[in-house]
Amino acid sequence: MSTIAAKNPFEQLKYGATELKEIISRNTVRAFVYTTAALLLLLLINFTYKTVMAMLFPPPNVVKVKLVRVSIDNLAPPPTDADVPPPPPPANMPAAASGPAARAGTPVPVPDALIAPDAKDFANVDEINRASAVGGDGNDMGGFSDGIGVDPNANLQIEQREEIPDVDDFVAVEKEPGFDYEGLQRRVQYPKMAQRNGIEGQVLVAALIGKDGSIKDIKVMESDNTLLNEEAVRAVRGTQFTPGIQNGNPVSVWVRIPIRFRLH
Repeated sequence: MSTIAAKNPFEQLKYGATELKEIISRNTVRAFVYTTAALLLLLLINFTYKTVMAMLFPPPNVVKVKLVRVSIDNLAPPPTDADVPPPPPPANMPAAASGPAARAGTPVPVPDALIAPDAKDFANVDEINRASAVGGDGNDMGGFSDGIGVDPNANLQIEQREEIPDVDDFVAVEKEPGFDYEGLQRRVQYPKMAQRNGIEGQVLVAALIGKDGSIKDIKVMESDNTLLNEEAVRAVRGTQFTPGIQNGNPVSVWVRIPIRFRLH
């Protein structure tokens, strides 16, 4: 023991263990260094991974599209087919067309004496099925004869079929179909079964109004209770409508009508 320690033996005995404090301080610094190094390593790995993935799998080219809000109130109505002329009728069929020589129709028995010497054998079922009413020239290629059911002297009139819109199709019209809604609601007769059970509600009926104002089709779109559907459809069918107008012409369009059922 040194002289200084002997003179003052309590000089080195400070509060706490000196060696333990040095170990804690040294380990704390070491832990800080290790932790910082680990975080830097993780950041480096993440950066390297993203760089490699971007090189191997480059991102697709993204085209930026600017959205424009358009109001449907200012849109012009779509063009109609009213000005399109109908297709020309087909040319007149010749009196004698190619196909089996046999003529289709009801066979008539005749005496043997009236049969021409050069008459051919009777046609079989296959020839009769493919023959026309005027008979062919005998050039049978295995198909149907030309002009089956067509009168060569008749003036054919081709009628264009009206395109019926679907119930979910949007049809732009200048004027919606008109009807007396209050009168329709007054004609509604409350179903007895629904009235006895205290059932109230609303039925949304969609009706296809034709060019002449008549109802071409009708569907129940929504209903609070099925007991109310039949009466709602009956009331709509008994209503007079005026057709919708588009470009000054009547068009077929769907109209949706809510029918309310309330107990007083």
